[in-house]
Amino acid sequence: MMERAMLWIYALLFLAMSFTAALAESNSPPHIIFILADDYGFNDIGYHTKKIFTPNLDQMASDGVKLENYYVQPICTPTRSQLLSGRYQIHTGLQHGILTNCGQKGLPLDHPTIADKLKESGYRTHMVGKWHIGQSSIEYTPTRRGFDTFLGYLGGYEDYYSRKSSNGYDFFLNEQMYRETEGRYSVDVFTERAQAIIEEHNSTTPLFLYLAYQSVHGPLQVPSNYTIPYESIKNKKRQTYAGMVAAMDEGIGKLMDTLKASSLWNNTLVIFSTDNGGATNVGASNFPLRAGKGSYYEGGIRGIGFVTGPLVSAAAGQVNHELIHVSDWFPTLMYLAGGSIDNEELDGYNVWEAILGRQKSPRYEILHNIDPFNSNFLESESKIFDTTAPAALRLGDFKILTGQRLKARQKTYQLFNIANDPHETHELDGQEYSDVVHRMLLRLSYWNSTAVPMLSREKIASCFSWLKQG
Repeated sequence: MMERAMLWIYALLFLAMSFTAALAESNSPPHIIFILADDYGFNDIGYHTKKIFTPNLDQMASDGVKLENYYVQPICTPTRSQLLSGRYQIHTGLQHGILTNCGQKGLPLDHPTIADKLKESGYRTHMVGKWHIGQSSIEYTPTRRGFDTFLGYLGGYEDYYSRKSSNGYDFFLNEQMYRETEGRYSVDVFTERAQAIIEEHNSTTPLFLYLAYQSVHGPLQVPSNYTIPYESIKNKKRQTYAGMVAAMDEGIGKLMDTLKASSLWNNTLVIFSTDNGGATNVGASNFPLRAGKGSYYEGGIRGIGFVTGPLVSAAAGQVNHELIHVSDWFPTLMYLAGGSIDNEELDGYNVWEAILGRQKSPRYEILHNIDPFNSNFLESESKIFDTTAPAALRLGDFKILTGQRLKARQKTYQLFNIANDPHETHELDGQEYSDVVHRMLLRLSYWNSTAVPMLSREKIASCFSWLKQG
């Protein structure tokens, strides 16, 4: 009897320990997989169009929450810098253009990245793909900015097979050039690397994987088998671009299969985002939004985005229209990780409850940018803010655009009600809405007063001279 009683006690203890372990696991920081596409058009995902097939992305979005009022920046570097720092580009000196391959230093070193902060919270951090926020010295590269490992390229543009850019070969494993993948399509290389990271990761340690695909940025390159379903498309650029989307979708599907088969899946959040609107000159479509990459019209900045995974299962299938910006990921992910951002001056908001549909978004305003590099010779229409400066601001339902983009019309600003007119087909009369214009110019003036100087555009002697020291 005593032996049987002891066996029951041991069994109960085992069950209690198992329950405690499961409870601890469920309350542990989530594994975070952030997938960033490049130049991905708003009208180029299956749930926005019937002309492009993305079965894997569609399924992920249907199983999660689609973010349909989600904003990024109109070009590469600004979005990536705001994603990783949680700061507007006016606060990092990256207000003008992109980082050229041999140009400015990069995201300032005194601004910690989300990878830096997650490491403080016990995460293992990995990056795969395109960096494009600094390479002028080794201190600006991924493994010096919070990532334990890095496989990918540092600049903004390169061949999908040869790994060459206008500045020569650009492909790295951590801090050394890496040539073993030459000749292979980058989607396959990046997907396999991400799969290996997931398969090799110990699930008891939280994981942050930042997978920044090269796709679907130019040059237009894809294995020919991916374009076969699109042979009816007469525009060859569009046909190849559609094939590139298909290749990326397939790669992400493989990654998700690996993730779901792993011990990580039950405590994982997956985020998908584009970095900016599609480049219409190379086959992308942002219909029905106006314009595309490089523009502060909606086609350049309203991005494809969704979250999926067990952490959002309670909200699965929702289409979310809360105002969310790419800078919001920093504080949101830190909240989920249980980390501290008390001493960080962030421009992003924690939007987790808004994503789940339990609260309204805390965000009411987005500063899209104020670019001090002004070549407009028109006169300002306001003394509050120089309306000849290229800038854009969303405030509530309204958006104002100022600057040289309007030079041909001899007018320095435009006003739209984005809630009523998301396609920006009806410009509002500034006189009729003078109170709105006044309020928005005051906000632009305020934001401009907080801006730091733009980084120098001076080029460095050699893109990878630091390799000699590395």
